[in-house]
Amino acid sequence: MSSQSQNDTAKHFRTLHVPGKPLMLTNVWDAITANTIASLPGTKALATASFAIAAAAGLSDDDLDLDTNLRAVRIIAKVAAAHSLPLSVDFQDGFGADLEDGVRAVIELGAVGINLEDFGRETDGLYSTEAQCERIRKVLAVAREQGVPDFVVNARTDALFAGRDVDEAIQRGTAYLGAGAFNVFIWGGPTRQGWKREEVRRASEALGGRLNVILIRGKTGGLSVSEIGELGVARISVGPALMRWSAERIGEEAERILEKA
Repeated sequence: MSSQSQNDTAKHFRTLHVPGKPLMLTNVWDAITANTIASLPGTKALATASFAIAAAAGLSDDDLDLDTNLRAVRIIAKVAAAHSLPLSVDFQDGFGADLEDGVRAVIELGAVGINLEDFGRETDGLYSTEAQCERIRKVLAVAREQGVPDFVVNARTDALFAGRDVDEAIQRGTAYLGAGAFNVFIWGGPTRQGWKREEVRRASEALGGRLNVILIRGKTGGLSVSEIGELGVARISVGPALMRWSAERIGEEAERILEKA
């Protein structure tokens, strides 16, 4: 893919983020899931889930390394290209000092966006807001060098996961947009029971709708996809939910087969 056509894809990916009519991403982790989801008429883009990629490689999410992530992305990127779909890569916290080289690699593979978290595994805590803004600026500088100036950074803040409040999550998100991120992903973390309706509304209004929330099997405050859209959100993802669900179904079916053996 030429840099011009790749940037055209990045521009198209941006247009799919419409506050109130959110882009729905059913995250993938290998060739089978990528092909299955890419073939669905409602699929507008592909996005990876690092937790699921790690699990498929026998790793925990925290132990996923850049090389393992890139191996999965390389396969998924071929599927995205075959279906002419934009691809966004879950890039976790940027893999420390490998941030710029890693972003260069995913762009070379054809990706037009990444998720970038502000919780650093090396530090086991949140980056300062300014440090994360600088990391976003570095990503975008690499993208410009690679000929993809419209590269989409979905800046994820783990402020809520780290025990901070919604106000800090919004403040961080606002700063990340100012640093050049295109969208903000506020994650509640595994201990929270999803988002409350008013929290989503407040964050969406404060960020001009440039908000990603995660929908995991009935959470996000029990809101449906359409209800989330009504709150002005531009992007919804499911993370590793499909991976967990499919593993459960495989186990149930295998158990039935083994019981009859």
